Amino acid sequence: MTTRAAAASGTATPWRTVVAGACALAAAMGIGRFGFTPILPMMQAQAGLGAQAAATVATANYVGYLVGAVLGTVVPRTVRSRGIYRISLVLLVVSVALMAATRNAVVWELLRGVAGAASAIVFVAMFTTVVADLRGRPDHLVGWTMGGVGGGIALTGLLVAVLRPIADWTVAWWASAALAAVLSAVAWVLPVGRGPTPPAAPERGGRVRARPWFVALSVAYTLEGVGYIIAGTFLVAAVQQNGSPAIGASAWIVVGLAALPSCALWSMLLRRWSRPTLLIVALAVQAVGIALPALFDGAVAALVSAVLFGATFLAVVTVALPIGTHLGVPRAVAGLTVGYSAGQIAGPLVAAPLLHGGYRPALLLGAIVVGVAALAAAALRIRYPHPCATASGRLSPRDLKTD
Repeated sequence: MTTRAAAASGTATPWRTVVAGACALAAAMGIGRFGFTPILPMMQAQAGLGAQAAATVATANYVGYLVGAVLGTVVPRTVRSRGIYRISLVLLVVSVALMAATRNAVVWELLRGVAGAASAIVFVAMFTTVVADLRGRPDHLVGWTMGGVGGGIALTGLLVAVLRPIADWTVAWWASAALAAVLSAVAWVLPVGRGPTPPAAPERGGRVRARPWFVALSVAYTLEGVGYIIAGTFLVAAVQQNGSPAIGASAWIVVGLAALPSCALWSMLLRRWSRPTLLIVALAVQAVGIALPALFDGAVAALVSAVLFGATFLAVVTVALPIGTHLGVPRAVAGLTVGYSAGQIAGPLVAAPLLHGGYRPALLLGAIVVGVAALAAAALRIRYPHPCATASGRLSPRDLKTD
């Protein structure tokens, strides 16, 4: 691609967009969504947060995320405005910092809800901007941007691991807020709302119409939301319950490090295998990873679980969403995201009654749900139009539109 063509398809310096987008994800998702996970054991030991209350606090974040995602759909300007994007970054940092200012569970729920809504707006604004800005660039660039989630997870895990021996849970939240502020400062420059005008969407007549396959995909993706979030919320607490705090902290860092390159690596696998095949494999591997610490004690099981979980939970998103667009269903990405968000809300609530006996039953439930998701995804292999492994499976501008 020539320099002129590259500039026409997006920014002439793509890595600036990649870094800004990755930092936005690290702040919004790595801290705004998953920052609660490594701090949870400290809050349970020092702030008196019970297991069921923890599930409720976690659910509040996912409810907020769904509200933010729906708001972006109903009021499209929400995710097209640079001002709202930046306000969301500020709200994210403030809501994380204020977690240290109270011991009231209701206030924690409200703060986590605000963080969830802000993270959703940041995610959608970032994703649409990055896809538009990097149009025509190699697929792995978007993959590395998505890896920002893993980077944020690894950074928060490392931060909490360093602070645990010398500080309490309030310091962990303050430090997480400071880290989110630094990442948000880098993400501040993302050109939200100023990207190139999307080209006209392709004619619908040239797209595959396959609603039965979309139903199978929707079921699989919603179940993934239920299962993965159980592990994403309780993995560290479960590992620490079965082992030592050091192992739990290390496992969460490994989750982030495994997630960091996962989207780019799975994108490369599309050169040889179809998206449905990779989706089934990713879900099956993830189910095994979630089940390991529920079935086996020790550092080896915990760290292998962290690698398998970290390497797949973002990959499922990367692989599944383009399948929906390939099937020709209007607003496929929006519909799948709503199901995924609803699954995230249901996950901790479904797991909560099992927490009386520790975290193992909850992780087993999560593994079973993800395993069922893999079976649902297997329906995509039945006479499926497999060209979705090619460029036709990419997200289209029409599917990213919110009006």
